Amino acid sequence: MSSRDAYCHLGVKTRFGPVAIVWENRGDKPMVRQIFLSKPGLHADAYRKELFHGSIESSCGLVDELAERIAAFLDGATVSFPLESMRLELCPPFQQRALLAEYGIPRGRVSTYSRIAAHLGVPGGARAVGNALAKNPFPIVIPCHRAIRSDGTLGGYQGGLAMKRALLVQEGVDADERGTVVSPNLFY
Repeated sequence: MSSRDAYCHLGVKTRFGPVAIVWENRGDKPMVRQIFLSKPGLHADAYRKELFHGSIESSCGLVDELAERIAAFLDGATVSFPLESMRLELCPPFQQRALLAEYGIPRGRVSTYSRIAAHLGVPGGARAVGNALAKNPFPIVIPCHRAIRSDGTLGGYQGGLAMKRALLVQEGVDADERGTVVSPNLFY
């Protein structure tokens, strides 16, 4: 695709605020380029406009279904998300590996940035994993809210820490008022 004008977008209203999905047609198949979460001080659609100015509001069956799944997930439903329609190949190789490791963490479980790094064969690479997840172009689909710091604190999240804490709590991961995960069920 040679022009950002060829991108499409769809907005989704959720209890955490608007979510924006940017997608494109690749042959006959719609492929998701990026998902934007709203966060305090930044509306998802405003952020989408910054990066994909000129995208066309549009939809299709696959994007409609993804939007419905995201809304249901954010309402607390147990939802699985396939990766086939995500443009993971646009991410650098290490980020792809970190995102796939994060994708493997099941609902109700968390892992630490350092555990994920060790799982990837990069001991001492917690910061690299954190940076890769901070730039996750597919939040919710790849549940980067399930990564926490080694000390049990939440770390960062694109949708803000209140959203991260709420998502973990609705998945059965307890976090205290300060944002520390209590008795984490660690993965990896």
